[in-house]
Amino acid sequence: MKKRQHVAPTSESNSKRKKKEDKGTKKKKEGRRVEKETNVEIIKSVNLLEDDHDGEGSDIDSPRSNVVGSLQQNYDDNDSGLIEGSETEEDNEFSHSDEEDIRTNGGATSEDSVDLSSFDLHLQHNLSKEEIDSQKNLKFSWDVPVIGVSNCKWRGTGENILKDFNINSCPGLKEKLYEHWMDVSKTSGGKDINSPKQKMFFSLCSSYRDILYCNKRPFYLKGLEDTSIMDAYIMHSLNHVFRTRDRVKKNDSKLARIEEGADTERFRDQGFTRPKVLILLPFANIAYRVVKRLIQLTPSAYKVNVEHMDRFSAKFGDEEDKGDKENGEELENAYPQKPDDYKVLSPYHNEDDFMIGIKFTRKTIKLFSDFHTSDFIIASPLCLVNKIEETEINKEKDVDFLSSIEVLIIDHADVMTMQNWSHVRPVIEHLNRLPSTPPRTDVMRIRPWYLDEQARFYRQTIILGFYSNPEIITSFNHQCSNYEGKVKLMCEYKGVLQKVLPKIQQVYVRFNIESIVDADDDRFNYFVKEVFPRIKDSDQGGIMIFASSYFEFIRIRNFLKSQNASFCLVGEYTTNQDISRARGWFFKAERKIMLYTERCHFYRRFPIRGVKNLIMYSLPERKELYPEIVNRLDGSENPQCTALFSRLDKYRLERIVGTTHATKMVATKKVASEKPVFVFCD
Repeated sequence: MKKRQHVAPTSESNSKRKKKEDKGTKKKKEGRRVEKETNVEIIKSVNLLEDDHDGEGSDIDSPRSNVVGSLQQNYDDNDSGLIEGSETEEDNEFSHSDEEDIRTNGGATSEDSVDLSSFDLHLQHNLSKEEIDSQKNLKFSWDVPVIGVSNCKWRGTGENILKDFNINSCPGLKEKLYEHWMDVSKTSGGKDINSPKQKMFFSLCSSYRDILYCNKRPFYLKGLEDTSIMDAYIMHSLNHVFRTRDRVKKNDSKLARIEEGADTERFRDQGFTRPKVLILLPFANIAYRVVKRLIQLTPSAYKVNVEHMDRFSAKFGDEEDKGDKENGEELENAYPQKPDDYKVLSPYHNEDDFMIGIKFTRKTIKLFSDFHTSDFIIASPLCLVNKIEETEINKEKDVDFLSSIEVLIIDHADVMTMQNWSHVRPVIEHLNRLPSTPPRTDVMRIRPWYLDEQARFYRQTIILGFYSNPEIITSFNHQCSNYEGKVKLMCEYKGVLQKVLPKIQQVYVRFNIESIVDADDDRFNYFVKEVFPRIKDSDQGGIMIFASSYFEFIRIRNFLKSQNASFCLVGEYTTNQDISRARGWFFKAERKIMLYTERCHFYRRFPIRGVKNLIMYSLPERKELYPEIVNRLDGSENPQCTALFSRLDKYRLERIVGTTHATKMVATKKVASEKPVFVFCD
């Protein structure tokens, strides 16, 4: 039995990639010779991989042999060698010239060098067992400053791909896409457009590494969104889809010319289904912005027609006059001066259960295309989780359109944590699984690593948000397994204490924790033993207890009930009528304590009057909420603000008090010998 031939480990293959891309600038004749030699090497590798399975094909437990058997049953259903619905007579998407306009390191090369693009090098890589095993021991070993941003740096695993970064390049981007991108950038304006920062981020996307970028300024904060980052990931996604289609069309042409019975191993260019890019977004109005920008960044030759645009605008467009009228109350009247982000992020104004497929044909962008035959799928985590749950109940339904996703983009991840990150995790888990039903495709065109259940190691995941938290970081560390490696953005924060307007002493109290597992219990025990007795013995009213999570809210509520405390509740699931009643009780001092949650504030932004003593049981995730809440003490006599924290709260702490202060506050585990109280007063 033949052994599989493996290429060198990741770092060495990345070095080879750079050398191959550099060859694209040589003479056309020399480029043809290099491509020929490269193709021969790739063919031999794939042949050996297939021979290995030919020798082991009788093993019925092999996932690859099982899939091959099921696919062969439907081979006659589609003998075109293409994914069902992916290529029809109307789908002659790209002319021959489209296959030629490839950019490598900022320069165009000929069709002969197309195999040298980062796209092909990434997907044609023969993954070794050593590389798979190394995913468990990834270490971030290098860092590079972000151009134009003094307080941030990129940190990555493996080879330092930004060491020799060229600010004048967009490596791997098709020439037509690049030219159109620059034309759109010139007309749309914006200081970040076509900046070195944008090109550096695009270079990271083009490297096909997993990316965690959690310092992306959102558009809803006074219109200052870092649009360059959104443009970069959209262009990368378009480039990936167009290159996939170019490769399929080119191989179709070659297959039509070869003799029957000839070796066709080198023409493996597809997955189980057509969708290649999945973009997860929290709200439909944000999806509206992304799709509109995607259409705008698509070259004119590919969007002569945009089908169902009116339907899309009606379903996803921003409805300016739409408001929530739960229980007959108008939220806008309740708080007319809400912050800039309220209407954009309020679920009472926006749909959070949506999904749309987008398909590119020759000159048409088809919106609302069938999910199994789309190129892009743009959806909310909630919608996909519901569809996944439906398949568990109804076996006739499936989510096989998730089986061949090669680029996953999670934008506005911080907003998804305010919704429910537990909706995101199962979506990632269901990506790149073997399809539940035999896809109607030519098994001889499916890439070997799909059949070997290695697709998750080839999937690129890009997570973007305003900030990161332990949930996001955990998903990035454990659910993203790209063999290329990982890159994350590390930033220093100045904090938001300066946005607290009244002169208030803000007292931060650190409590001990025994372990991560017991951290929640340690926080609660400290509150019960050290904080609540002072509240109970005090005659002062106007005490607001702020809890970050709903689970903390429930735990404190049950404790207050057990103590027969005078309190009222304002949480994310409290009705408007009950909120109005609680606000009245609290303001009139008919209730001594108000229990308040971050999500309620995030979604409702009701004014709470009468706050004299603010106790932050846990710090808010979103830094901009901290001054909004503390500023409610304005106007009260002798206002007090106390915040509890542990060494595990560093991410939240540094966004609020600044990285320098946070580092000192959680610097040591030997808290017994350190002062546990820190006071800020601006």
